[in-house]
Amino acid sequence: MLDDGREAGIFLERCDALHEGDLSLPVGAFTYSQGIEWAVEVGWISTAADLEAWLTDQLQHAVARVDLPLLARMHAAASVNDPKAMDGWIDWLHACRETSELSLEEANRGRALADLVLAWELPGASEWRPVLTRSQAAGFAFAAAAWAILTSETLLAYAWGWLENLVLAAVKIVPLGQTQGQQILQRLVTRIPGLVQLALATDDDAIGASSPALAIASSAHETQYTRLFRS
Repeated sequence: MLDDGREAGIFLERCDALHEGDLSLPVGAFTYSQGIEWAVEVGWISTAADLEAWLTDQLQHAVARVDLPLLARMHAAASVNDPKAMDGWIDWLHACRETSELSLEEANRGRALADLVLAWELPGASEWRPVLTRSQAAGFAFAAAAWAILTSETLLAYAWGWLENLVLAAVKIVPLGQTQGQQILQRLVTRIPGLVQLALATDDDAIGASSPALAIASSAHETQYTRLFRS
């Protein structure tokens, strides 16, 4: 087992390589801000420090305690070809989405990723498609399992993608400079390996989170007068 500092350093190198290759899944992630757009509109987020605090809270209290533990279970379900179990974990994930907007985002990106999984011609993709269209996390887990990517590596990649997408969204709407965005990414990405370990150690009955600020921002964004993002 690597110490936290070395593990974080290796993870940063992997993220830098991914960024340099400009690799991203064509599932429309750039069209979502997950409440940040409204938070900027009302002044909750107006500086780089505000954004970092917002994302830190979401990483620690939502992503690490809901998304990542459920993603690990979805990965396990895909690995043993159990779509019924996958469907159950998707139900749990949607139950944890605190607004209709966030649940709709999960499904919309799920449909896009399911189409991509089919295009990749992964084994069993056509049979799994009705399940995978319900959740982007499910499609992500299915693809990772098909390619024999370790659970821990799957969770690292998912958390990195979540973080990078929201930082890029905030760079556009706060607005922030590209350098500030990269500095926030550089600092927050070092937290991800530890949060993945927390997620992997989370029991079923401990999966869940309360994110009042996110719920308020997302709910208000649904009726925001002008907006650039779908959530």
